[in-house]
Amino acid sequence: MTLATLLLLADGRFPAGGHAHSGGAEAAVRDGRVTDARGLEEFCRGRLHTAGLLAASVAAAAALGADPVELDGAVDARTPSPALRVASRRLGRQLLRAARGTWPVGAVEFGVLGREFPKGAHQAVVLGVVARAVGVSAGDVAHCAAYECVSGAASATVRLLSLDPFEASGVLARVAGDVGLVADRAVEVARGVVGEGVGVLPAGSAPLLEIGAEVHAGAVGRLFAS
Repeated sequence: MTLATLLLLADGRFPAGGHAHSGGAEAAVRDGRVTDARGLEEFCRGRLHTAGLLAASVAAAAALGADPVELDGAVDARTPSPALRVASRRLGRQLLRAARGTWPVGAVEFGVLGREFPKGAHQAVVLGVVARAVGVSAGDVAHCAAYECVSGAASATVRLLSLDPFEASGVLARVAGDVGLVADRAVEVARGVVGEGVGVLPAGSAPLLEIGAEVHAGAVGRLFAS
């Protein structure tokens, strides 16, 4: 694996569908919970330590060889919102499609995953399987998942609030330390999953993300799918 492979997988321009999603930021802006850079930072930290930790742990576990079917079921069990489950599977399906077109070396693994989940596996599961196929380590894919959890929301908020891009970048810089902590914790959890099963995966509560996703799914005039 080269560093360029990791950078490509983590690049926001990689055609994995993330540009169409705000990670709950649009719902938070509509509710008035995010109105400026300070609110965005609080939102990102909250998302990172709940949904982000789960995504990073699942991706790292899949990269270490944990059963994708069991991991997918565990994500379902930890995602109460139907809207979030649908969004995650759509993103997973698009990520798998992009990976198939980018890395022929993973054709067998990608084919198995596609047949097992014809409507799409959860994004974090697909991310980990792709990482394993192309030689990205569990630690690196955990960092990728954790960073993606906040970078998408920050990018979306620039559009939603006409937020100064420099301010959005400043938010990402300030939460970078937390991204590293979450990624390191995720790798520890992933090793536990391999040894003890998916029951050790975190289940941090983020009720406003869940409620916001359900409201957003029926909202008129949305800029983002989620």
